[in-house]
Amino acid sequence: MEQRPNYITPAGYATLSAEYQQLFGTERPALVETIAWAAGNGDRSENGDYIYGRKRLREIDRRLGWLSRRMKAAKVVDPAKSQDRNRVWFGATVTIADEDNNQRVLTLVGDDEAEAGSGRIGWNAPIARALRGSTAGDLRRVVLPAGEKEYEVIAITYPAE
Repeated sequence: MEQRPNYITPAGYATLSAEYQQLFGTERPALVETIAWAAGNGDRSENGDYIYGRKRLREIDRRLGWLSRRMKAAKVVDPAKSQDRNRVWFGATVTIADEDNNQRVLTLVGDDEAEAGSGRIGWNAPIARALRGSTAGDLRRVVLPAGEKEYEVIAITYPAE
């Protein structure tokens, strides 16, 4: 099965890369040193530093593997270089209004950099999929867990180059 590309902004990729570098270059070596020291103290069955260190090392290695796979599948897309700025594509900041004229501002970003609370929604979220390709004035129907809603696209902006 071919893995679909992991679309991500340059800032999102830099965040993933920084976390990887911090874990691999700083946290993991310090932890390995602590584990080696704890192992040298003798009985490992009741050695908290050794037991916790091994557990934390497994967590770090799991996270490093996940970050590595996500960065390998990453396709960095700079929204500032978008050709069609009249339609909603990756990186667009969209103002939408529901039937009650409640407006929301959403930015379509990579799934790994989504933060719904700050208006950054993942590219594969249901509302993002419904908004793709729309222009200002379009009505889009979205099936959400709370039910079906219709949104009107009010404005579309992209970051400046």
